[in-house]
Amino acid sequence: MIDEPLDRLRAAARRTRELALERGATGVGHEDADDDAGTIGTDGALGFDPFPLLEALHRHGVRAVVIGQVAGIMHGSAELTGDLDLLWDGVPAHAPALAAAFASAGARLGDETGRPLAAHPDSLLRPKVRFTSPGAGGDCCTPALPWGGFRVRDCLDRALTATGPDGLEVHYVSRDDLIGMRRALGRPKDLRRAAELEAR
Repeated sequence: MIDEPLDRLRAAARRTRELALERGATGVGHEDADDDAGTIGTDGALGFDPFPLLEALHRHGVRAVVIGQVAGIMHGSAELTGDLDLLWDGVPAHAPALAAAFASAGARLGDETGRPLAAHPDSLLRPKVRFTSPGAGGDCCTPALPWGGFRVRDCLDRALTATGPDGLEVHYVSRDDLIGMRRALGRPKDLRRAAELEAR
């Protein structure tokens, strides 16, 4: 039994890579993920490893909070994922550190349509920015992104922190807030994963 959130995430990422390697490329990107299966069936699962980007965020002092299924895994969900979603406060003064962290991890930025964005702090002030990095892609959101009436800003204050033996700190949304986010989104995968967390 794996108990630590970061150990659970490492094991899940390893299993994701193994499954994706067996399956091979599908030609399906993160933005085209199935609302039931999620991103485990996309090419984002190939080589999935969120830790290089999480380490870059930590090195640059960025308090970005992990949301989505990576947070679900950290809370004990058995479902795998092929993307990493983040929430940060959207404060302009904090954007340079976030931009530097993305740059150091080799990430590329894009808007919600996939159009490339400059690797500049101002690009990150949008409600949602897509990113791709060598280990993981996903969405980087601010509280300005509509979330079905759910107050995502409050999640930042209630976030938990997992600390690894090497000092890595990863901030992730609380279990109750993740369930609330899932229920607000209401897609089949979100409702299923919310029910899974509620049953734990």
